[in-house]
Amino acid sequence: MADDPTGEVTDLLQGLIRNRCVNDGSDASGHERRNADLLVDLLEGPGLDLVTYEPAPGRASVLARIEGSDPAAPSLLLLGHTDVVPANPDRWQRDPFGAELVDGEVWGRGAVDMLNLTASMAVAVCHLARRGWRPKGTLSLLAVADEEALGAHGAGWLTAHERDAVGADYVITEPGSVPIPRADGARLPVTIAEKGSYWCRIVVGGTSGHASQPHRSDNAVVTAAEVVRRIARYRPEARIHQAWERWVRGAGFEEDLATGLLDPAAIDGLCETLPVAQARLAHACTHTTFAPTMIDGGVKTNVIPDRVTMEVDIRTLPGDCAGEVSAMVDDALGDLAGRVTVEAIADDPSTSSPADTPLWDELARVSQRLVPGSKVVPSMTVGATDARFFRRIGATAYGFGLLGDRVTFEQYAAMFHGDDERVDQTSLRLSTECWIELAERFLG
Repeated sequence: MADDPTGEVTDLLQGLIRNRCVNDGSDASGHERRNADLLVDLLEGPGLDLVTYEPAPGRASVLARIEGSDPAAPSLLLLGHTDVVPANPDRWQRDPFGAELVDGEVWGRGAVDMLNLTASMAVAVCHLARRGWRPKGTLSLLAVADEEALGAHGAGWLTAHERDAVGADYVITEPGSVPIPRADGARLPVTIAEKGSYWCRIVVGGTSGHASQPHRSDNAVVTAAEVVRRIARYRPEARIHQAWERWVRGAGFEEDLATGLLDPAAIDGLCETLPVAQARLAHACTHTTFAPTMIDGGVKTNVIPDRVTMEVDIRTLPGDCAGEVSAMVDDALGDLAGRVTVEAIADDPSTSSPADTPLWDELARVSQRLVPGSKVVPSMTVGATDARFFRRIGATAYGFGLLGDRVTFEQYAAMFHGDDERVDQTSLRLSTECWIELAERFLG
């Protein structure tokens, strides 16, 4: 590249972090309009076609487009989100919204999830527009609100109400990942599939009474404690599906480890011996998982509670349907199933895209040039991304980002929704250069 984008993408990332677009799941949170305005300030200079969508006050998304000259050519959408999850500053070494640049790293909430990629995508599109680049196929940038709360005000709304505007043949979004070192060249994970989400609310009933007489009382908190214990200990059988098998075979693991990772009878034991980050990923990729995450109950210290509600985050494997998941919940609860009410909050099945596409081939070539000797390999993410909305309207969607090797996979994985989130400037530069070169080569 004639001009190094590192400074510009660093500045943009810092601004996105400092805008504190924190999404706690409520309709009134997010305030993504702040980041939308920041992106518009950057993108309107080069004369891009810009549209802002705001389906609810403050929940704004931005679409920028470089129109292609050939309607028959493929179109590409770079998809980022502008919201972040909450952060507890007491657990951070630095202000999670200070966006400090320290020793070549930008610290802050969203630095890897995914304001880094959103910033790199925006700067890449901006650089192309400033050059007057005119492709055969249309290039779009979409920076959406509300990804961290299932996309009702962002990608979900846009694909339902503005499909013609935001649709594309191919989509690239999160997650990026650190290179996995191998003797014959680093492996670069490309997410082609993701688990589904089945969130449910469990309501536990009891009988109110005076807390000074607890003997033989029907205390909803006590019952709820047993429900939580059973949900947390529930272990569905391991299942080896195609996305996991392709990842294991492509990642270059030693033969003994690969054999264990692909054996449903062995993987549970293996997950007890692997390093924590690897174990969590291997377990999540081969099991439908249950995590009780929120609980609320009781009205006063001296009153036996008659109602407790809890929420459970269930992540489903490819092929799981709502009926099967509901049966798993009943299985986990055992004889308590008849004493509680289970309400589905969200049912979002697993999605996937093929790897044998022209975009995959071009992504492999561009990545190998920027990271010599590297190979892209298909992988699955266990979290939800906005890719699922675009797969459901016919797009091929991948999760990718070119990151440096400054942090290990374990360190990188711990930063998602975790503490001391940060990204190095080499990663910011690599991702930006990747999008620029990919657009030029793929769209013509």
